[in-house]
Amino acid sequence: MSAPGAGKTSLLEKTVAALAGSLRLAVIEGDMTTQLDAERLRRYGIPVIAINTGRACHLDAAMVAGGLRQLEALLDGQQLDLLLVENIGNLVCPAEFEVGEHAKVALLSVTEGEDKPLKYPIMFREADCLLITKVDLVPVLEVDLERIQANIREINPSVPIFCLSAKTGAGLEPWLGWIREQILLAQHRRQLQ
Repeated sequence: MSAPGAGKTSLLEKTVAALAGSLRLAVIEGDMTTQLDAERLRRYGIPVIAINTGRACHLDAAMVAGGLRQLEALLDGQQLDLLLVENIGNLVCPAEFEVGEHAKVALLSVTEGEDKPLKYPIMFREADCLLITKVDLVPVLEVDLERIQANIREINPSVPIFCLSAKTGAGLEPWLGWIREQILLAQHRRQLQ
């Protein structure tokens, strides 16, 4: 979840490209009116379900459940290792609604400025992982990466923060490592049940 233009779909493209060979994964792609982002992700040969919300500024559990039913038909009984849900670009609404996720990942682009965690605290408080994106632009912007991180820590002191660039691939490996760790934790929890 993030504001529009923070790089959600670009990051998903890099993530899917890196993990598709080793994991069974799929994407539920939320958008208000188009399937443009879903089409970008389908190029990677994974199942992608597009959910158009019309005027709604976020996905909700019922929408995602409908997407899951569509996905089950595509998977024909196969189990997934990872399901990624891209919410509507919005810094407020997506954080307030549970969609059945194991972890909420929030993105903040350096182009948005240092103050966004303080101005939109719910998004950053609810995040289980925070990605600062487009760090390749830091040298050309008047933005203080340390200030962004400090403002995030003011809202959510323990959230893991990864700085990365989907364009250059810088910082992508720690993010992918976090995903793999979450998958292992989920598998361990299932074994204990």
